[in-house]
Amino acid sequence: MPSTHHTKVLIIGAGPAGYTAAIYAARANLQPLMVQGMQPGGQLMITTDVENYPGFADPIQGPWLMEQMQKQAEHVGTKMVFDLITDVDFSQRPFVCKGDSGDTYTADSVVIATGAQARWLGISSEEIYRGFGVSACATCDGFFFRGKEVAVIGGGNSAVEEALYLTNHASKVTVIHRRDSFRAERIMQDRLFRNPKIEVVWDSVVEEIVGEGDGSLGNPRGVTGVRVKNVKSGEDRVIPVAGVFVAIGHVPATAVFQGKVETDSEGYIVTAPDSTATNVPGVFAAGDVKDKVYRQAVTAAGMGCMAALEAERWLAHHAGEPSPAGNW
Repeated sequence: MPSTHHTKVLIIGAGPAGYTAAIYAARANLQPLMVQGMQPGGQLMITTDVENYPGFADPIQGPWLMEQMQKQAEHVGTKMVFDLITDVDFSQRPFVCKGDSGDTYTADSVVIATGAQARWLGISSEEIYRGFGVSACATCDGFFFRGKEVAVIGGGNSAVEEALYLTNHASKVTVIHRRDSFRAERIMQDRLFRNPKIEVVWDSVVEEIVGEGDGSLGNPRGVTGVRVKNVKSGEDRVIPVAGVFVAIGHVPATAVFQGKVETDSEGYIVTAPDSTATNVPGVFAAGDVKDKVYRQAVTAAGMGCMAALEAERWLAHHAGEPSPAGNW
């Protein structure tokens, strides 16, 4: 039978932002409830070695880090629910959220931490080598390709930024773009064209990511190249690379919140300056669901901390007020 659950702080989403918000809210004795969604742990669940999360001298595994965050949140008092929020009503308090399970969640405050997902190419070989040479984050994984040749797929600001960053590590960066010009800002293009480590392959799409190894003991999986096709000439060739960085954008997981909180033209939730507060009092957003600049686990965790502290302060001043959604 469907049930109704009430909490002072409902956390929607289970990545670094959500888990950190849960830890802080639980330590404030707010007894938070977290609805984990379809992919608890978020993008770090498909990340292998993590070397840039503070506190660990040796590389750690993304899934392990998320497992530790979940255990810590549970240890301090967070209740975890494996469900998916399919509808929200922020026009009244307590807020009402519906789960795919049929359960209803009511809350005095809400932290949205549903994250974002990288847009992928959608080819089968990409799935095979994801985490084994295929990445969507140069800042996260570029370090592993020191002195090697890599490819960047895309033509917007993200692709150009990734390519320029990768020149700090890779011996050569090949940017593969399906058109004959970039969409990136002109100043960024100028920097790219001036960099001797970068080569651009125009009018081309990736047909296949080529690799070796089956992932078994003694036969590690890895990328050896990309097969590209020129959309104008039809020419097909393989470009030897050790890594492939897909930079064709991200999609914030905000579909269920459209029209319920303010979002920008790309679907990211808008928050007040230097804050996680949305335009609905008592509703906060943290992590990649509102951040299209940094997209790092550590910045998401920081915003999760901010959201919990802001929710705690907001509850202390406003809990119990019969007020509809409003503005900052």
